Order: sequence, then C-alpha cells, then structure tokens
Amino acid sequence: MDPIIESLTLVDELSLINVLDDIINTDKTISVGFLNQHAYNLMHTSNAIRADFFDLDYLFRDGKGIELACLHNNLLPQLNLNGTDFIPRLISHLQQSQKHITWFAYGTEQPWLDAGAKRLFNSQVFYSLDGFRAIDDYLIHNHRYQSKALNVVVLVMGMPKQEQVAAQLKQQTKNKLLIICGGAILDFQAGRVRRAPQIVRKLGLEWFYRLVWEPRRLFSRYILGIPVFFWRVYYTNTK
Repeated sequence: MDPIIESLTLVDELSLINVLDDIINTDKTISVGFLNQHAYNLMHTSNAIRADFFDLDYLFRDGKGIELACLHNNLLPQLNLNGTDFIPRLISHLQQSQKHITWFAYGTEQPWLDAGAKRLFNSQVFYSLDGFRAIDDYLIHNHRYQSKALNVVVLVMGMPKQEQVAAQLKQQTKNKLLIICGGAILDFQAGRVRRAPQIVRKLGLEWFYRLVWEPRRLFSRYILGIPVFFWRVYYTNTK
C-alpha cells in the first residue's frame, strides 16, 4: 500500500457530517489539508515536506489523479473534497455552531487577501497577514489567539509552505486552534482566479481549465507533473 494514499481521510457524504462535527468540536489543535497530484509529487521530493503532510490530522482527497491512485491501491476513493468547495462548507458549519470563534487568514497578497477573507468569513472580524513572510512571523502572530475561543486559521500561501506553517503552529500553540491549508481559496473568493464551469469540474478537468488561464505558472505543475505523478503512483506500488 502506498503510504501517502493510505494516509488519506476518505469519507462518504454521511461520514463527512460526523467529520465536520469532530472538527468544529475539537478540544485541541488540529489541522486540515488536501492531497492532490501536485501535493503527492511534492511529498516525493523531500522528507521534510512529507512529514509536514503526514502531520495533518485530516488529509482529504482532491482531484481525479488521487481518485485513480486510490483505485490503484484498492481503496474506494469516496468524495472528492477539494478545498475550494469544502472550505466554505466547513466555515459555514463553524458559523452555524454558534461557537465563539476568532478568525485568521494568512497568505496571498492585498487586496485579494482581505477581500477574499471578508467573503469567506461572511464579513466577520478577522486578522490577516500576507503570505510572503518568514515562518516565524506567523508564529509570533499567535499573541492574538484567544484562550476561550476556537481560533480558526486559514493558510493560503501555497504548498508546501502552508503545510510547514501548519506543523509549526500545531507544535507551538497552547490555545485551541483549527488550521486549514487552503491553497488558492482566498484568490477564488476574491475573484482573482476564475473557477471552472460546473461541467468542467464534474469531468475532473478543472486542472486543464486553470492551465489554460495560467499556462506559465502551471505548466510545470501539470504538463510535467502529471506524467511524473502517474509514474510515481505505479512505481510506489510495484517496487
């Protein structure tokens, strides 16, 4: 069994409700992340990166590539839980819980950072830092965490930095913290990045849509990365 695929949190719609409840009712610091083809490739490039992903408490399946990797490992892929769709659902679940929550958004750049966070958090008060700082800057910012609240931190500085920050926050904070590795979620929320049409998403081709719109940035990730990903999936299970 591929240890990366084995580490996934695979859920159907019924068990997802229980997972959401477990996440929002946490009495400790926990972290949530997503495994897509790019993340899988990154985990093969560095033991430190792999360790940071393995440190996540919930690692959800994101994308067609990981679905095929699950099937190759004789696992039922269950729901596709990409962060762009899942994170707003989780935030909504948190806000419906009526818990005392302090909101934080770390990543991307202005004006997209605050515009996206405002929309994601439904205009709740939040604290923010851009995603181009040293990791220690995010750790120092924990003086704003509330001891009597659930502190929700959304990290949107891209892989693998956000997973590294998540691991460091988990290790160092003493307050109750929910850390969400969100990728481009705030850029989507702010309208900086276009979302693929629903039919494209259902076909599992959102990656291709993004490549068309951002060919220079995403060429290496997809055109080079996808063949490497499938080679690694095969190699991991046949070596």
